[in-house]
Amino acid sequence: MRKLVIFLLITNLVGAPVWAASVYATGGVRIKDLSRLSSARDNALVGYGLVTGLAGTGDSARSSATMQSIKNILQRFNVIVPLNDVRSRNAAAVMVTTTLPPYAQNGDKLDINVTSLGDSRSLVGGTLLLTHLTGADQRVYALAQGQLLVGGFSYDLNGNVMQKNHPTSAYIAGGALVERSLRARLMSDTGYVQYNLHNPDFSTANLIADSLDDWIGAGSALAVDAARVRIKVPESARANLVRFLTHIENTIVEPDIPSRVVVNERTGTVVSGGNVRISAITVTHGDLNVAISTEYTVSQPLFVRHTGDNVRTVVVPETSVEVEEDAPINVSLPNNSTIADLISALNRVKASSRDIITILQGIKRAGALHAELIIQ
Repeated sequence: MRKLVIFLLITNLVGAPVWAASVYATGGVRIKDLSRLSSARDNALVGYGLVTGLAGTGDSARSSATMQSIKNILQRFNVIVPLNDVRSRNAAAVMVTTTLPPYAQNGDKLDINVTSLGDSRSLVGGTLLLTHLTGADQRVYALAQGQLLVGGFSYDLNGNVMQKNHPTSAYIAGGALVERSLRARLMSDTGYVQYNLHNPDFSTANLIADSLDDWIGAGSALAVDAARVRIKVPESARANLVRFLTHIENTIVEPDIPSRVVVNERTGTVVSGGNVRISAITVTHGDLNVAISTEYTVSQPLFVRHTGDNVRTVVVPETSVEVEEDAPINVSLPNNSTIADLISALNRVKASSRDIITILQGIKRAGALHAELIIQ
């Protein structure tokens, strides 16, 4: 059986172009996880619509846009109603938004978000009428319609209100139908494809270009800048460009990750990369707690039958000050230690999250933390 598999592999590679013999490493990250094809971009769609079927929780008569929309819809069905006679709390004006994927085709369904535009109290139980979704070029790319799914509610009676989440925002799974597809060009007229890095970095872009050069051929890939890698498509690959791009996306590289330490002061969370290094340092950190409390007592004359004009009850404050100094935190680390070594040492002395954040800030100011410190 093993001989048969080897024979089939050799047979498949015989006569294949050089770029088809892609070698996949066991470690690293795929190029498709580090970048995207430059022509593969999402497009935002938006539309104005009307939701009906609300149980008296729709827009009031003060929302003139909603009343005008009801009048316009009735006119489409040859029902002529004067605008002043339109009175309905069962309808609400809404905005509909969605995202059109780069390779969406006619007939594909998209999830949509529906949000109230007027003074509607709730969209629960409503149905979105046919709504045109347009792009930035004002062309219609999808049509939306369907029953709203609201993840909340709002009820009020006699001034008492009970509300959960946001009842004026709704969602329809597959509520939009694509009517116009986008034609994304995979290759330029000059025979190049381009990948854009999710996190621009000169070293990573150069590593991707070097890996593709080793596979396709010298001079085939070029790191234009920190965010773009341009690849020349061989003549033998242009007949099956999808297969060529599949090999590119599955090529493994070892990205160069910048050294960063992310600190969230609100939650006390510290996130660090594994390659963050710290120079030899000695940390001493102590807390001084000062508590000041004041109690008020009443002083008044006792056993006095006749008092003068200046004899009266007086409120006397009594203030006490307590000072408590915690034992200082002493930590020493050798040269080329990591953040994990520092956190482990601080945890052994039972340092709090706030202490760890303060110490990291001090180490950064001292120039011993060789990474970017990001405080959220």
